[in-house]
Amino acid sequence: MAADERAQKGLFLAFQYPHAVPGVTVTSFLRSAVNSIRKAKAGEDDPIPIPEFRKELMDAMERLKVPREMASRYLNEGFSGGEKKRVEILQMAMLKPRIAVLDETDSGLDIDALKIVAGGVKGLVGPNMGAIVITHYQRILNYIDPDYVHVFVDGRIVEEGGPELAHKLEAEGYEAFMPAVAAGGGE
Repeated sequence: MAADERAQKGLFLAFQYPHAVPGVTVTSFLRSAVNSIRKAKAGEDDPIPIPEFRKELMDAMERLKVPREMASRYLNEGFSGGEKKRVEILQMAMLKPRIAVLDETDSGLDIDALKIVAGGVKGLVGPNMGAIVITHYQRILNYIDPDYVHVFVDGRIVEEGGPELAHKLEAEGYEAFMPAVAAGGGE
């Protein structure tokens, strides 16, 4: 599916390396995306009123500790890794998807940015929004308490459990799960 079709169905994807979009400001991008979602969900042909959008955007930026000047910058152009990830979580907050897939959102983040991004995710996930957090490291899970943990090896789930499984994986590495792959006829 195209990105807009996925978004209209309530799916949000955050990427490990978000692309820059020169010439399109964060505000313009978000307003267009919000209007597209509104139209798909509620059949709203009228765009979100600017004062309503601006208030919602500023509230979300404050909650997620995204500096106000980011709103007028071109999307991801010249952004640090932490800024890109914060703006992706801002997109998630504004679009309010039913499910978010966060692909290595912790990649390249320093500890301060990691805490802010993880706090943003934790604050958004709830009864109306779920998240799948894909990571290779325990560190983001120190700030986001997962309900379920699945270990993938060679493209297959080889182990499932609760948060304790992530701690086991961090302590023992993927090698501890290789016998499960061999027993299941994996590669």
